[in-house]
Amino acid sequence: MRVLLAEDDDLLGSGLRAGLRQQGFQVDWVRDGVAAENELMTGVYLAAVLDLGLPRLDGMDVLARVRARRLTTPVLVLTARDAVPDRIRGLDLGADDYIVKPVDLLELAARLRALVRRSHGQTSNMLAVGELTLDTVSYRVTWQGQLLDIGGREFDLLHVLMRNAGRVISRAQIEQHLYDWGREVSSNAIEVHIHHLRRKLPPGTIETVRGVGYVVHAGDRS
Repeated sequence: MRVLLAEDDDLLGSGLRAGLRQQGFQVDWVRDGVAAENELMTGVYLAAVLDLGLPRLDGMDVLARVRARRLTTPVLVLTARDAVPDRIRGLDLGADDYIVKPVDLLELAARLRALVRRSHGQTSNMLAVGELTLDTVSYRVTWQGQLLDIGGREFDLLHVLMRNAGRVISRAQIEQHLYDWGREVSSNAIEVHIHHLRRKLPPGTIETVRGVGYVVHAGDRS
């Protein structure tokens, strides 16, 4: 899951980015409100963590501006402002959730997963395509109840495909979801991950739509 972190405190931002990465998120970190607005409007993020006390453009203004442009990306507001009026204003401007510093990383990760689930119409951490299941919290993938040996980028890739089951996802879209900006991606990285997944999943689960991308279906080992 690729998320945006907007936090101007270097120590806190560094800790949050490292902690969220340990929880399985791909994190792009910006340190001011102008950069936060620009990144959010790219539409590549599944969710954002937005500090209100940002330089150049206050977090409240960032929120108001992106919502005025009809951006629907879930936003979790992170702030030291714990007064009720500030919370109400943030929620009224379009925040989807609100957490006050100091932050518990496990709670922050859980809230982000919940925001992403709700934005995709999911009611649990479990994704299912036919008899293939993926648990976004325990990082377990099963087929007909049998645990499969899938981890790392393979898990992240399968998560993207299963979250968009039945829809063709291009290679570029997959890369946007899997990799932070600034991280070099080899030219055949996605193809290698797809190849490894196909060896572990039921035949027919991942279909290549030539010249377009990939789509996941309910596969069958028979």
